[in-house]
Amino acid sequence: MFGNKVVKGVVLVALGATSYGMLATFVKLAYEEKFTTAEVTSSQFIIGIIGILIINFIQKAKSNSNVTKASPKTIFHLMLAGTSLGMTSVFYYLCVRYIDVSIAIVLLMQTVWMGVLLEYFLDKKAPSFRKIISVLIVLFGTFLATKLYEANLDLDWRGIFWGILAAASFTTTMFTANKIGLGISSAQRSLYMLLGGAVIVFVFSILTQTTPFNFDIFLKWGIVLALFGTIIPPLLLNAGFPCTGIGLGSIVSSLELPVSVLMAYLILNEKVTSIQWLGIACILLAIIIMNIQCKPSKC
Repeated sequence: MFGNKVVKGVVLVALGATSYGMLATFVKLAYEEKFTTAEVTSSQFIIGIIGILIINFIQKAKSNSNVTKASPKTIFHLMLAGTSLGMTSVFYYLCVRYIDVSIAIVLLMQTVWMGVLLEYFLDKKAPSFRKIISVLIVLFGTFLATKLYEANLDLDWRGIFWGILAAASFTTTMFTANKIGLGISSAQRSLYMLLGGAVIVFVFSILTQTTPFNFDIFLKWGIVLALFGTIIPPLLLNAGFPCTGIGLGSIVSSLELPVSVLMAYLILNEKVTSIQWLGIACILLAIIIMNIQCKPSKC
């Protein structure tokens, strides 16, 4: 059905999405060891920046310095776009502090309808019937997956608040990341966006860290968080998407949702009901409907 290059792209995107899906569970485990959100986010970004710097250095050495450098204007725009990346990490990690990972990831997936809304306002592009149907399915799936149908539902409003903010900032990140600095390497783009995100993370840390910073986070969880949240996924997704195309790539990358819920179920022992799984399936179906007509591109 697909060529070897497309299969390779699917594997790369799937691995990248799986890495992202594991992230919230690691954050939850770090919280159980009494680390703060400031410590978690700071360690992830610091180690992530160091890792991406090393990758940039290796790429430059291999290409004999023939790497297209970003202009100051492009760097500024990438760092500005990266601030939303920093906000996504902060908001999402605050979200999982108050509610289950299996519900937090569903809130993050609200990017599906938020992206349609943002596209309408910024590009003046009315959503197609297919996208409207997809949005309705996402909302129905969210209703089931977050157990809003329960009369005695006990969800911390702070988790919902931070989860919706995380989805909004992540939508902004995806929208801007696909439009800025496309002429330079993905490693450079990742570096400058991380630097922009680090500004937000460090300001947040300074304002919220009321106890002495626990540097044990760097060895215990910082490396893991940086690898699975900052270094590995962007590299795999940037390598895989050109092979799969945006449509197929978006469908495959939605694996982040079931992987995140499954990790929470297996490692954190979170209870996930059959109705929640049905809601998750609805969200995945909506993503497929929205992207199924796109054909894979040549790699």
